[in-house]
Amino acid sequence: MHTPLLGQRSEVFTQADPHAVSVYVNQHVGSHCIQLPRASRPLAHLSHRSFAELDLCRIGYGAAVRVVSPALERFFHLQVLLQGHCLWRRGRDEHYLAPGELLLINPDDPVDLTYSADCEKFIVKVPVRLLDGLCEQQHWALPEGGVRFLEHRYRLDDLHGLVSLLGMVCQEAEEAEPQPLVQAHYTQIVASKLLSLTRTNVNPVTGHERPLNFERVVDYIDHHLGDELGSEALARLAQVSVRSLYGLFERNACTTPANYIRQRRLARVHACLVDPTCKVRSLSELAMDYGFLHLGRFSESYRKQFGELPSDTLKRRRNGLAQNG
Repeated sequence: MHTPLLGQRSEVFTQADPHAVSVYVNQHVGSHCIQLPRASRPLAHLSHRSFAELDLCRIGYGAAVRVVSPALERFFHLQVLLQGHCLWRRGRDEHYLAPGELLLINPDDPVDLTYSADCEKFIVKVPVRLLDGLCEQQHWALPEGGVRFLEHRYRLDDLHGLVSLLGMVCQEAEEAEPQPLVQAHYTQIVASKLLSLTRTNVNPVTGHERPLNFERVVDYIDHHLGDELGSEALARLAQVSVRSLYGLFERNACTTPANYIRQRRLARVHACLVDPTCKVRSLSELAMDYGFLHLGRFSESYRKQFGELPSDTLKRRRNGLAQNG
């Protein structure tokens, strides 16, 4: 690779004990364990920079080392193979990574990687909150369970502009006087690039569209107004988190899910009261059919929405029937 990704200015270890490097990695890059050949005396090296919400790391262990971790928890890893080879195990499957390839690891993915003796990697640690926050900022539906990369392995040549962007990030990270606002700007661009260039579970709809999952939810609500409708169940239906469900309703209905449901239930009650073919035995029974258990609050909400009390609507309907009868 021709793009420099961290240089001597960022060196933390050179010709060092791999176990000392591993301790540092556990503190700054990700929880893991290493397994080294018994007879070897390898010399490891590591460069590291914190950059806004990201951590940048360039590492080589100098031996055929195996790196394992049950999960990275609240972080994603972007790993670029610079030289050598890396064996990536996923369950019973094995994949060999070559220089110029990129591996994306989700926070709950088990890690099992074996570096060749000449292997060197560049790693970017990306916090979950960064990608989740970008989804909210762009008004994209955040999937239930959070963002996930659905495809893990890429050729850098297929990710247009990503390597150049990482090179600029490293150059900015090594400036003598860091600029926090500039770093934050670059961090947002890195997050945007990752979500736009790779295959994820994020549906990048804009606030000007009415996404299909919103249409599915409101259609379900209209067909189940007499049932209990909780935010958790509606979020599962939309295949998003509860927080994203609130965002969907804010963008598309300018209100909360609970408010929307109440408005639709009041509209259904109103439609029954004005429709002469709809049998209404009593106002209290009709109200309770649609989940209004407190009749005083029901009447006040109805009056605010339709400009009159429900008893007035019913009285007008009965007067009309009497005149026509």
